[in-house]
Amino acid sequence: MATKRKVNNLLALAVLSVIVERPMHRYEIASTLRDRGKDRDMDIKWGSLYTVVQNLEKAGFLEIVGSERDGARPERTIYRITDAGRTEMADWTRELIATPEPEHHRFTAGLSIAAALPPDEVAELLGRRIEALGHIIEAVRRELDALATTLPRLFIIESEYGLAMLEAEQAWARSFRDELTSGSFPGVDWWRQLHAEGAEPAEVAKLVEGGNAPL
Repeated sequence: MATKRKVNNLLALAVLSVIVERPMHRYEIASTLRDRGKDRDMDIKWGSLYTVVQNLEKAGFLEIVGSERDGARPERTIYRITDAGRTEMADWTRELIATPEPEHHRFTAGLSIAAALPPDEVAELLGRRIEALGHIIEAVRRELDALATTLPRLFIIESEYGLAMLEAEQAWARSFRDELTSGSFPGVDWWRQLHAEGAEPAEVAKLVEGGNAPL
Protein backbone atom coordinates (compact mmCIF):
# COMPACT_ATOMS: atom_id res chain seq x y z
CA MET A 1 0.00 0.00 0.00
CA ALA A 2 1.26 3.47 -0.88
CA THR A 3 2.44 5.67 1.96
CA LYS A 4 0.29 8.69 2.75
CA ARG A 5 2.71 11.55 2.17
CA LYS A 6 2.74 15.09 3.50
CA VAL A 7 2.87 16.42 -0.07
CA ASN A 8 1.17 13.72 -2.13
CA ASN A 9 1.73 15.10 -5.64
CA LEU A 10 4.26 13.68 -8.11
CA LEU A 11 5.25 17.23 -9.02
CA ALA A 12 6.70 17.43 -5.50
CA LEU A 13 8.94 14.44 -6.23
CA ALA A 14 10.01 16.03 -9.52
CA VAL A 15 10.91 19.24 -7.64
CA LEU A 16 12.96 17.31 -5.09
CA SER A 17 14.72 15.41 -7.89
CA VAL A 18 16.15 18.61 -9.42
CA ILE A 19 16.65 20.82 -6.39
CA VAL A 20 18.76 18.09 -4.78
CA GLU A 21 21.54 19.26 -7.12
CA ARG A 22 21.75 22.84 -5.85
CA PRO A 23 19.59 25.62 -4.37
CA MET A 24 17.13 27.06 -6.90
CA HIS A 25 14.25 29.54 -7.18
CA ARG A 26 10.90 28.44 -8.60
CA TYR A 27 11.57 29.70 -12.13
CA GLU A 28 14.82 27.73 -12.28
CA ILE A 29 13.06 24.64 -10.94
CA ALA A 30 10.42 24.89 -13.67
CA SER A 31 13.01 25.50 -16.40
CA THR A 32 15.09 22.51 -15.30
CA LEU A 33 12.04 20.23 -15.17
CA ARG A 34 11.02 21.29 -18.69
CA ASP A 35 14.55 20.93 -20.06
CA ARG A 36 14.69 17.37 -18.74
CA GLY A 37 11.27 16.42 -20.07
CA LYS A 38 9.83 15.56 -16.67
CA ASP A 39 6.40 16.58 -17.95
CA ARG A 40 6.60 13.50 -20.20
CA ASP A 41 7.28 11.20 -17.26
CA MET A 42 4.79 12.66 -14.78
CA ASP A 43 1.41 14.38 -14.91
CA ILE A 44 2.77 17.84 -14.15
CA LYS A 45 0.38 20.76 -13.74
CA TRP A 46 2.66 23.78 -13.99
CA GLY A 47 0.10 26.08 -12.42
CA SER A 48 0.44 24.22 -9.12
CA LEU A 49 4.25 24.55 -8.90
CA TYR A 50 4.06 27.59 -6.60
CA THR A 51 1.78 25.77 -4.16
CA VAL A 52 3.80 22.54 -4.28
CA VAL A 53 7.04 24.37 -3.45
CA GLN A 54 5.30 26.16 -0.57
CA ASN A 55 3.92 22.86 0.74
CA LEU A 56 7.34 21.22 0.52
CA GLU A 57 8.72 24.05 2.62
CA LYS A 58 5.92 23.75 5.19
CA ALA A 59 6.54 19.99 5.39
CA GLY A 60 10.21 20.62 6.12
CA PHE A 61 11.49 19.15 2.85
CA LEU A 62 12.75 22.51 1.51
CA GLU A 63 14.11 25.56 3.27
CA ILE A 64 14.62 29.17 2.20
CA VAL A 65 18.27 30.14 1.93
CA GLY A 66 18.04 33.59 0.38
CA SER A 67 16.66 35.59 -2.51
CA GLU A 68 17.85 37.32 -5.65
CA ARG A 69 16.63 40.07 -7.95
CA ASP A 70 17.29 40.21 -11.69
CA GLY A 71 16.88 43.78 -12.91
CA ALA A 72 13.31 45.00 -12.60
CA ARG A 73 11.90 41.52 -12.04
CA PRO A 74 10.32 40.66 -8.68
CA GLU A 75 12.57 39.23 -6.02
CA ARG A 76 12.93 35.46 -6.26
CA THR A 77 13.07 33.23 -3.20
CA ILE A 78 15.79 30.57 -3.31
CA TYR A 79 15.16 27.14 -1.80
CA ARG A 80 17.36 24.18 -1.00
CA ILE A 81 16.54 20.63 -0.06
CA THR A 82 16.77 19.56 3.60
CA ASP A 83 17.92 16.25 5.02
CA ALA A 84 14.26 15.35 5.51
CA GLY A 85 13.65 16.21 1.84
CA ARG A 86 16.47 13.89 0.74
CA THR A 87 15.00 11.10 2.84
CA GLU A 88 11.51 11.73 1.42
CA MET A 89 12.81 11.69 -2.16
CA ALA A 90 14.67 8.40 -1.67
CA ASP A 91 11.77 6.72 0.18
CA TRP A 92 9.20 7.84 -2.40
CA THR A 93 11.39 6.62 -5.26
CA ARG A 94 11.78 3.22 -3.61
CA GLU A 95 8.02 2.95 -3.23
CA LEU A 96 7.29 3.89 -6.84
CA ILE A 97 9.76 1.32 -8.16
CA ALA A 98 8.85 -1.55 -5.83
CA THR A 99 5.12 -1.21 -5.16
CA PRO A 100 2.55 -1.71 -7.95
CA GLU A 101 -0.42 0.63 -7.70
CA PRO A 102 -3.62 0.63 -9.80
CA GLU A 103 -3.41 3.35 -12.44
CA HIS A 104 -6.43 4.54 -14.41
CA HIS A 105 -5.98 4.34 -18.16
CA ARG A 106 -8.31 5.73 -20.83
CA PHE A 107 -7.89 2.62 -22.97
CA THR A 108 -8.90 0.39 -20.05
CA ALA A 109 -12.01 2.52 -19.54
CA GLY A 110 -12.97 2.09 -23.18
CA LEU A 111 -12.37 -1.66 -23.15
CA SER A 112 -14.53 -2.04 -20.06
CA ILE A 113 -17.60 -0.95 -22.06
CA ALA A 114 -16.54 -2.20 -25.51
CA ALA A 115 -19.64 -4.44 -25.58
CA ALA A 116 -21.72 -1.31 -26.15
CA LEU A 117 -20.34 -1.24 -29.72
CA PRO A 118 -20.63 -3.94 -32.40
CA PRO A 119 -17.52 -6.17 -32.52
CA ASP A 120 -16.77 -5.23 -36.14
CA GLU A 121 -16.66 -1.56 -35.17
CA VAL A 122 -14.42 -2.37 -32.19
CA ALA A 123 -12.07 -4.21 -34.55
CA GLU A 124 -11.95 -1.19 -36.86
CA LEU A 125 -11.26 1.15 -33.94
CA LEU A 126 -8.51 -1.13 -32.70
CA GLY A 127 -6.97 -0.95 -36.18
CA ARG A 128 -6.87 2.83 -35.89
CA ARG A 129 -5.24 2.57 -32.47
CA ILE A 130 -2.66 0.08 -33.72
CA GLU A 131 -1.70 2.43 -36.55
CA ALA A 132 -1.51 5.45 -34.23
CA LEU A 133 0.60 3.50 -31.75
CA GLY A 134 2.93 2.56 -34.60
CA HIS A 135 3.62 6.23 -35.34
CA ILE A 136 4.20 6.98 -31.65
CA ILE A 137 6.52 3.99 -31.28
CA GLU A 138 8.59 5.09 -34.28
CA ALA A 139 8.93 8.60 -32.82
CA VAL A 140 9.93 7.29 -29.39
CA ARG A 141 12.51 4.95 -30.94
CA ARG A 142 14.04 7.85 -32.86
CA GLU A 143 14.13 9.96 -29.71
CA LEU A 144 15.73 7.12 -27.74
CA ASP A 145 18.37 6.58 -30.42
CA ALA A 146 19.22 10.29 -30.31
CA LEU A 147 19.33 10.40 -26.51
CA ALA A 148 21.53 7.30 -26.38
CA THR A 149 24.27 9.19 -28.20
CA THR A 150 24.47 11.92 -25.54
CA LEU A 151 23.21 10.39 -22.28
CA PRO A 152 24.13 7.31 -20.23
CA ARG A 153 21.45 4.62 -20.37
CA LEU A 154 20.67 5.20 -16.68
CA PHE A 155 19.08 8.54 -17.60
CA ILE A 156 16.79 7.19 -20.32
CA ILE A 157 15.46 4.01 -18.68
CA GLU A 158 12.05 5.63 -18.12
CA SER A 159 11.81 6.19 -21.89
CA GLU A 160 12.80 2.57 -22.50
CA TYR A 161 10.01 1.47 -20.18
CA GLY A 162 7.53 3.75 -21.93
CA LEU A 163 8.50 2.25 -25.30
CA ALA A 164 8.11 -1.30 -23.96
CA MET A 165 4.61 -0.48 -22.67
CA LEU A 166 3.61 1.04 -26.02
CA GLU A 167 4.87 -2.02 -27.87
CA ALA A 168 3.06 -4.36 -25.47
CA GLU A 169 -0.19 -2.39 -25.87
CA GLN A 170 0.10 -2.47 -29.65
CA ALA A 171 0.76 -6.24 -29.61
CA TRP A 172 -2.23 -6.89 -27.35
CA ALA A 173 -4.53 -4.65 -29.40
CA ARG A 174 -3.44 -6.41 -32.60
CA SER A 175 -4.09 -9.82 -31.04
CA PHE A 176 -7.56 -8.78 -29.82
CA ARG A 177 -8.39 -7.23 -33.19
CA ASP A 178 -7.30 -10.42 -34.98
CA GLU A 179 -9.50 -12.56 -32.71
CA LEU A 180 -12.51 -10.38 -33.52
CA THR A 181 -11.92 -10.39 -37.28
CA SER A 182 -11.20 -14.14 -37.44
CA GLY A 183 -14.21 -15.02 -35.29
CA SER A 184 -12.10 -16.88 -32.73
CA PHE A 185 -12.98 -14.52 -29.88
CA PRO A 186 -15.38 -16.38 -27.52
CA GLY A 187 -18.98 -15.18 -27.91
CA VAL A 188 -18.24 -12.82 -30.81
CA ASP A 189 -21.17 -14.19 -32.86
CA TRP A 190 -23.54 -13.67 -29.90
CA TRP A 191 -22.13 -10.16 -29.42
CA ARG A 192 -22.58 -9.36 -33.12
CA GLN A 193 -26.11 -10.77 -33.14
CA LEU A 194 -27.20 -8.63 -30.19
CA HIS A 195 -26.31 -5.49 -32.11
CA ALA A 196 -27.78 -6.82 -35.34
CA GLU A 197 -31.07 -7.26 -33.52
CA GLY A 198 -30.96 -3.65 -32.37
CA ALA A 199 -30.18 -4.24 -28.70
CA GLU A 200 -29.61 -1.01 -26.79
CA PRO A 201 -26.03 -0.43 -25.54
CA ALA A 202 -27.32 -0.38 -21.95
CA GLU A 203 -28.99 -3.75 -22.47
CA VAL A 204 -25.81 -5.27 -23.93
CA ALA A 205 -23.72 -3.91 -21.08
CA LYS A 206 -26.18 -5.30 -18.53
CA LEU A 207 -26.01 -8.77 -20.10
CA VAL A 208 -22.22 -8.74 -20.18
CA GLU A 209 -21.74 -7.36 -16.68
CA GLY A 210 -24.34 -9.80 -15.37
CA GLY A 211 -22.29 -12.72 -16.60
CA ASN A 212 -24.75 -13.70 -19.33
CA ALA A 213 -22.24 -13.58 -22.20
CA PRO A 214 -21.06 -16.93 -23.67
CA LEU A 215 -17.68 -18.07 -22.36
